[in-house]
Amino acid sequence: MKKQPPSHSPLSTPLPDTLSGTSSLLTEQDIQKYLQAATSDSTRKAYKSAVRQFEKWGGRLPTDSHSLVSYLLSRAEHLNPRTLDLHLTAIGQWHQYQGIPNPVGEPLVQKTMRGIRRTHGKPKQKAKALSLEHIAALTRQLHSQPESKKKVRDLAIILAGFFGAFRRSELVAIQVEDLIWEEEGLIIRLPRSKTDQSGEGLIRALPYGAPEICPARTLKNWLKVSGITTGPVFRSVNRWDTVQARQLNSSAINDLLKNLGNACGFEFVAELSSHSFRRGLSTSAAREKVGFELIKKQGGWKSDATVWEYIEEGQQFTDNASAILMKKMAELLS
Repeated sequence: MKKQPPSHSPLSTPLPDTLSGTSSLLTEQDIQKYLQAATSDSTRKAYKSAVRQFEKWGGRLPTDSHSLVSYLLSRAEHLNPRTLDLHLTAIGQWHQYQGIPNPVGEPLVQKTMRGIRRTHGKPKQKAKALSLEHIAALTRQLHSQPESKKKVRDLAIILAGFFGAFRRSELVAIQVEDLIWEEEGLIIRLPRSKTDQSGEGLIRALPYGAPEICPARTLKNWLKVSGITTGPVFRSVNRWDTVQARQLNSSAINDLLKNLGNACGFEFVAELSSHSFRRGLSTSAAREKVGFELIKKQGGWKSDATVWEYIEEGQQFTDNASAILMKKMAELLS
């Protein structure tokens, strides 16, 4: 089959003939703008990468179920089933947006994929949940360092990231204009986040606490030390401790956690990532018996199931049948 032009991605589509009138140029630009905005940049990049891998293997779009099965079989032992699921989703999206019958949904493809999941499926690797003890260790490590602007910034990132249950993309996106200072603490309003693609906004409230561990006070100190009065809150700091104008790259959050984790002697540094903040806040709150609604609200989770998963993880030792029975047995033996 003839390969489609490269401009046709899984998320782009030619406009219907009914829109190709004399004033179609402006109309087409507007529609393409909103079609582009319908999907996040990260998802769009992932889909394009998936299609490129399929084409590099020798696949052609549009394709059929037999070609897809051949592709799946050739990659089953080399790629994670979740990656193959993403590839199928991207290829399926391409066909749907071109108005072409989608072979991904055909029984042969779906059953092959189920067999691959059952044979090669592995538990999803999760980021290490940071406990209160871990955050205390990271904070002590930073306080022990020589005074610098970077030290103040890093402390603000750690404390705001954990107590605000922020994603790294949300942390680096915070602008000075998003900060609302109240008598009780700080309110951070972000116009958009990963789970808020419709732009309803994200709100995190950070109440004032003890100065050495208070995210609001630490963030205010960072703004004072850095001289930042507008634009991105978290920015790069060069080797001469000079604050840069550009927003901090989101990958720097993971690097910071791993570097501090190594300095603290953590044995799980390889499992640390920015998601350790969100999982850590939720599981730590669950251990302290914080209510479901409060945990869900602070993390901005849309799914109740996700929150319950974190709560169960946080309480797996405290709310444990074996622990209760062992305590009873100890009483019998005493």
